[in-house]
Amino acid sequence: MLRRLYDWTLSLSARPGALWALAAISFIESSIFPIPPDVLIVPMVLAARTRAWTIAGVATLASVLGGFAGYAIGYFLFQELGQPIIDFYGYGEAFEEFRARYNEWGFWIVAAAGFTPFPYKVITIASGAFGLDLLTFAIASAVSRGARFYVVAALLWKFGPPIKAFIERYLGLLTAIFFVLLIGGFVAIKYLL
Repeated sequence: MLRRLYDWTLSLSARPGALWALAAISFIESSIFPIPPDVLIVPMVLAARTRAWTIAGVATLASVLGGFAGYAIGYFLFQELGQPIIDFYGYGEAFEEFRARYNEWGFWIVAAAGFTPFPYKVITIASGAFGLDLLTFAIASAVSRGARFYVVAALLWKFGPPIKAFIERYLGLLTAIFFVLLIGGFVAIKYLL
């Protein structure tokens, strides 16, 4: 089922209304949808490299707005809708352990989830459930989602198809390196401050 959903999402990039499809996917991915907008961004930028910045901008804006929908789910509908989504992604048990540190590190948690392959929807829902300051949430979401989508668009704009092959080939390694640097940064901040 997930593969069919992935293929369907990818097919949207070739349609005339691809920007609208990207906006819709970016919006719902931030709260419930399992396929990230990158699946549309990559073929859209490769097909029209001069529109890379527009494509990244649409994805960023829609994703941040969708993040507010996820926040609302966590804030208003956590028991009815948020908890089942968290459980679906396998983070139910860790969620309660996570609550204690969330408000202290909330900005960095949202920023990290917005930039990495970690399911951003889990963090948007958690932000609402834990009552993270809305301005902090908005800034962290805009910075991280913007950075993620603009970096992808910039790499594809500059290098075209070869960077796609590189990213796909080394995605696991690149993600692991990023997490090592991220965790190292948190440890450094904790012991240096």
